[in-house]
Amino acid sequence: MPSRSVRVAEFRAGVVAVAPMLVGVVPFGLVAGASPVAKGLGGLAAVGFSTIVFAGTSQLAAIDVLGDGGSAWVAAIAAWTINLRLLLYSASLAPYLSRESLRTRLGVAYLLTDQAYAASITRWGPHDDPKRRVPFFLGGALLLWTSWQLSTIAGIFVGQTVPDDVPLDFAVPLVFLTLLIPAIKGRSGAVAAVVGGAAAVLAAEVGGGSLAILAGAVAGIAAGAVAELRWGPP
Repeated sequence: MPSRSVRVAEFRAGVVAVAPMLVGVVPFGLVAGASPVAKGLGGLAAVGFSTIVFAGTSQLAAIDVLGDGGSAWVAAIAAWTINLRLLLYSASLAPYLSRESLRTRLGVAYLLTDQAYAASITRWGPHDDPKRRVPFFLGGALLLWTSWQLSTIAGIFVGQTVPDDVPLDFAVPLVFLTLLIPAIKGRSGAVAAVVGGAAAVLAAEVGGGSLAILAGAVAGIAAGAVAELRWGPP
């Protein structure tokens, strides 16, 4: 196990890597707090969704279903469908965390988000110290978790006072844009981004609904892999 000073340094590095992404996460959290209240589900439901589900887009989808009178099963299926992309993230991270205990991997799974994944997968590699990975991940992931909970609570109290012409909903695409732009490296990355985005939009237009995100992810990965075979890694 690395020394305490090394673990602290890696934890701080994770915080630094994820901190710029909060520009989109915080307003997104306000929406996650305000939406259940606006739908008549109450503030406790907002806190429950943020602590138990802890997944922004799927939270909003489930809240919409419940707020419109849908059943809990339909809300759960909507959330699970959107979160299918986390299966891809987990498979990608698994080789890097295979030495960790089951308890540690379960903790990582709970804290896994788009932002924590992006920060970690771009830092880890075949030659880095495996013992430094979890502290780095926890630094970014716990910052996100804490910011999300605080933003949700703030959204419960102030969300309804925000004027309608303030586009808090724009935080949703902003979150993913802050992840996308730094991750595009070389032609293969650009091809993956363009094809994945186009596939997601097309799937949504033809009625793909929640599966549009997964369709975009799969198409982007496939296109990036083909481009890398054609042109080589970035």
